[in-house]
Amino acid sequence: MREETPKIPQATSKRLPLYYRFLQNIANSGKKRVSSSELSEVMKIDAATIRRDFSHFGALGRKGYGYDVHYLVDFFRKTLDEDAETDVALIGVGSLGNAFLKYNFQKNHNTRIVVAFDPKASIDGTEMSGIPAFHPDTLQEKIKELKIEHVILTVPSRIAQDVTDQLVQAGVKGILNFAPVRLSVPETVRVHTIDLSVELQTLIYFIKNDVKQSHL
Repeated sequence: MREETPKIPQATSKRLPLYYRFLQNIANSGKKRVSSSELSEVMKIDAATIRRDFSHFGALGRKGYGYDVHYLVDFFRKTLDEDAETDVALIGVGSLGNAFLKYNFQKNHNTRIVVAFDPKASIDGTEMSGIPAFHPDTLQEKIKELKIEHVILTVPSRIAQDVTDQLVQAGVKGILNFAPVRLSVPETVRVHTIDLSVELQTLIYFIKNDVKQSHL
């Protein structure tokens, strides 16, 4: 009988890249082993949360010893599939999209923006920050041609759903959405929406709430 892979909570999954990044830094410092309390101190995440997150993947450490740093780095690299290169398309090269192009992700891991789409680009292609960019009229054709499955969406809200429909038809499996609108997609497509205004409001709320709590 086939053993089912345990379902990892979404909150834990979101923290995995953070664990990988901090553990890489710890490994680069020459440290051989680390405890959950030490990780908690540098990451500002409760030690109990770290131990609970790690427990979803089995016995990653030993009581009284802690965690082997190089083993964890290797484990999370494989878990996050960091050995495989992932090509990403950027849809919309406005202020935010242009910032993504200039940053690009390959500097930090194996995810890279390889193509962009924007109305300012030509049908035949225009170079933007060293990345080939094309007019949206070529969107589906190019996405299929390049076998792109992951995109970053930074378009105005009014056209976000129409663009998403085209991406779904082109075979895209994952969308990182920066348009402040809820997108409708099939169950086979995953959307992560980052609304910067909501994130800022949340930050302000927590800061004000922390101040109130400190005066109680």
